[in-house]
Amino acid sequence: MDNRDRQDRRPERRDRQDRDRGDREYMEKLVRLNRIAKVVKGGRRFSFSALTVVGDRNGRVGYGFGKANYVSDAIRKSIERAKRNLVQLPQKKTTIPHQVIGRFKSARVLLKPASPGTGIIAGGPVRAVMEAAGVRDILSKSQGSSNSMNIVKAVFAGIGELMDARKIAASRGKTLKEFWG
Repeated sequence: MDNRDRQDRRPERRDRQDRDRGDREYMEKLVRLNRIAKVVKGGRRFSFSALTVVGDRNGRVGYGFGKANYVSDAIRKSIERAKRNLVQLPQKKTTIPHQVIGRFKSARVLLKPASPGTGIIAGGPVRAVMEAAGVRDILSKSQGSSNSMNIVKAVFAGIGELMDARKIAASRGKTLKEFWG
């Protein structure tokens, strides 16, 4: 085993870091990196799992989960999966259009619109999703499970429940200006 293999097997503490490589159109945030130990006859075998959030800072965001024997492979896999699972987040200026509660298993996440200048008032996983999506003003509260994966899935469940103002106005036969007042 050469020195590079040993170095790749060590877990890296890169929680919530931006990863901007040559691909400038997406912002990649590592939410969670976990080392898994499997006990075998000769000792322990280590592998890694990574949870990442990818967004274009303009309303499109996705998450991905990847597992591999090396840290870099796990992160690469999770980023590829996140790019395949992008969803559109409806926005009203710099925030979300209305309050919503996202639920996944025992995790609940409350997302509330905020006035301009408030900033992102959110915990780690929720903050990563909102920064990648390009939301600049939001209030949030995570309740129940503190598992990063479940919180991210709850946020995406909440995003799925958000209604786009243009579609609602069109279905009611009104203009966007009439709808918002």
